[in-house]
Amino acid sequence: MKRSRINQVIKDMEQLINEHRFEIPPFAKWTAEEWNSIGHEYDEIRDNKLGWDITDYGLGKFDEVGFALLTIRNGNQKMPEKYPKTYAEKLLMLYEGQTAPLHYHVSKMEDIINRGGNDIYITVYNGTPEMEKLDTDVEIYKDGKKETVPAGTKVLLKPGESITITPYLFHDFVVPQTGGSVLLGEVSMCNDDENDNFFYERMGRFPTIEEDEPAYRLLCTEYPDAE
Repeated sequence: MKRSRINQVIKDMEQLINEHRFEIPPFAKWTAEEWNSIGHEYDEIRDNKLGWDITDYGLGKFDEVGFALLTIRNGNQKMPEKYPKTYAEKLLMLYEGQTAPLHYHVSKMEDIINRGGNDIYITVYNGTPEMEKLDTDVEIYKDGKKETVPAGTKVLLKPGESITITPYLFHDFVVPQTGGSVLLGEVSMCNDDENDNFFYERMGRFPTIEEDEPAYRLLCTEYPDAE
């Protein structure tokens, strides 16, 4: 992805967040220059990859397949003694007509909440540890209601609605072609994006960046080490 596109996506997400009156933590507003003076007292942000995460999954077609995320809080499965939080929280944005690919998690259970804007559809399939997508009925929990739906059902979440995603439950994200962007929340167990995303089709998780202008905000994978 071009840095200019990443910058614009972050600005668009900041605007959407403001429209829905959600306040984000101070570190989400730091500039690249400010990061150069951030010391070890903020290692939790570095080590747990809090902050901005814009990805095209290495496919090079962000407007079709992509995601914008802001990790607000997280623990660390690799360093549980240092970071004992067992939970995480994110904000997510997709543009109208955009999708995020089918995948599941092995360790993480999460709730996906439509915080406002457009509708969102989440396609669900049962999965196996061998990455098989099953044609069996899927048991879902949507705002306290237990339902059984056929494999491949696109579960509609209108603003305010949520769904629980359990381990090995394949899910994707699909936004209607009209209606604007959608702001999502994610409340989950400890999050490990490097090791706990299993995509049904082979792809990457983080983008390759073409530097065509200075960074507006650093991504969570780009923080400089503290001195």
